[in-house]
Parts: sequence; structure tokens; C-alpha cells
Amino acid sequence: MKIAVFSTQSYDQRFLDEALQQHASTGFELVYQRATLSSKTVALAQGCEVVCAFVNDQLDAAVLKALSSYGVRAVLLRSAGFNNIDLPAAEQLGLFVARVPAYSPEAVAEHTIALVMTLNRHIHRAYNRVREGNFMLDGLLGFNLHSKTVGLLGTGKIGLATARIFKGFGCRVLGHDPYQTAAFTALGAEYVTLDRLLAESDVVSLHCPLTEDSRHLINTERLASMKPGAMLVNTSRGALIDTKAVIEALKSRHLSALAIDVYEQESQLFFQDCSAERIEDEVFLRLMTFPNVIVTGHQGFFTIEALREIAEVTFQNLQCFAKGEPCENRLTALA
Repeated sequence: MKIAVFSTQSYDQRFLDEALQQHASTGFELVYQRATLSSKTVALAQGCEVVCAFVNDQLDAAVLKALSSYGVRAVLLRSAGFNNIDLPAAEQLGLFVARVPAYSPEAVAEHTIALVMTLNRHIHRAYNRVREGNFMLDGLLGFNLHSKTVGLLGTGKIGLATARIFKGFGCRVLGHDPYQTAAFTALGAEYVTLDRLLAESDVVSLHCPLTEDSRHLINTERLASMKPGAMLVNTSRGALIDTKAVIEALKSRHLSALAIDVYEQESQLFFQDCSAERIEDEVFLRLMTFPNVIVTGHQGFFTIEALREIAEVTFQNLQCFAKGEPCENRLTALA
């Protein structure tokens, strides 16, 4: 059985090949494609029964229809999020779709903390200064995280892992999630309304999925209701934030700082080397002019443990499909 793996980077191949060795007797063959899956590249899947896709691959109705016409019968997502696939269209075409629902939540949680600490203590600016022989401290003043209030939008596995770390810093942790868990409150954290969370939090961190309801969850109105001088962090999905509205909040200094590992138009930039090209995204370029903004290129998941787990669960999903067995990670239009 041939599997077309789109958006392949060297690290993807390393861990998928490693997992393949553990499933050597299955007869699976991985066909690596560096290209991102889209209507322009979908023909690369011809001759394969399965497609393996990542977060910026486009799996809209047109692409899915083309895949089905080539004989593709399954789509395996190397991600927890599935906002990039048209599930009703996939179901109508009879495609098996599965994801990796949770891969090392600590990886993303720890990256969230790294962004907060770097931005708060200006580590990125201090690093550049010292390399240039400048040891002045002006402009590098931060604050103690201890005793500060941190608001988490989303308290699933990643949100919960993030809450544990912030509690370790001695923070007061607030959460907002339509699906509340006892594990969150057991930490000594508190569920509150969204309005209260935004009004009281010194740091607001996003850990919720992207849906039609959560798109631009952080918009002009919500930014205005945030505590003046708060920090905003997003390591979940880029479109949770209205970037233009955030830029205005930064310009007015109502928002003191922003750290993002995701960006709503990231598919044109992330996981690529654009250093020798001119970036055309004017919104992104404006964002990068702020000294109190840190952007990383969707690397929150990027640890050995997470990549190994993504590869292994992807093969487990593949085996379920090949054997016609029930799969707990399968997605349907009702998911």
C-alpha cells in the first residue's frame, strides 16, 4: 500500500522512516512529497491509496474529489487540528480520515512558557545586545510571573499542561472552556467567564481549536476588554486572532506584548526558507516591526518526543484503515 506524504521535511522523513521500521511487515510504502498539498499539487498523489497531510495542506472539497478520483481512500492528518479538511465532503466521498489528537501536550505547553519568558525578560533583545558588546539594561525591564494572573482559553490536554507549569511559577490561573474538566480545578485553577478572564489576566494564552465559532475569537472588541498592559500568546491556530486588530492594540499600547507561534496566513510563509525572497504579506511585515512582538514558525510541536508520537500514531491509524478495524482517532462530519 502506497502512502503519499505531503509537506515533507527532513525531520518528518526521519521519524516516519523510524516508525516504518517498527511496522516493516505491513507492506506500507511511503512516497515523500516536499510540496504542500493543494489543487495545484494533488496530482502527485496518483498511484497512492492513502494521503498523509500536515497543518497547511489544503483538503477542501475540490482536492478531496480529485484524490478520490485517483483512487485515494484515506487521509491521515499528522496533526490534532482538522480545520483544513472539509469533513462533510470527505464523508460523502467515503474517505477514511484520522488525526493525531494528542501528541506530547507538554511540547506545546513548554514552548508557550518559553515565549512568555523570552518576551517578558526580553531575552531575544538581550542576546543581540551582548553579542554586540552592549551590556546596558535599559529597555529590558520585566516583571515577576509569581502572583500574576494567567488566563487560558482552552483547557484540554495542552491547556492543562500549560496550567500546571504556570501554577508552578506561583501564578493564579483562570480558564475558559465550554467543556470543563475536574483535572483543571484540581490544580487550584478556576473556571470563569470569558469577559472576566480577559479583564483580570496579565497573560492570556490561547489553547483552543479553530472552528467557525472561534475564528477571530480575539478581535477588536475582545482586545478592548482585556486588562490594559496584558500580554497575549497564541500557540494554537493563527486565525483565532484578528491580526489587524492586534496590531491596532499594540499601536495604542493597550496590549503590552504579543507572542505567536501561529499566524492566520502562515501557509504562505511557515515551513519554508524565505530569507532570499521578498515577503509580500504587509500585515506580517507590520507585525514584525514591533520590538514587543515575538513570532516563531509553528515550532511548538517540534520536539523529539512529539514527532516520534505523531509518526507512531499515524501508523496506528494507517493500520486500522488497512485492516478495516475501528479507529478511535477517526474523524467524521459530526466530529
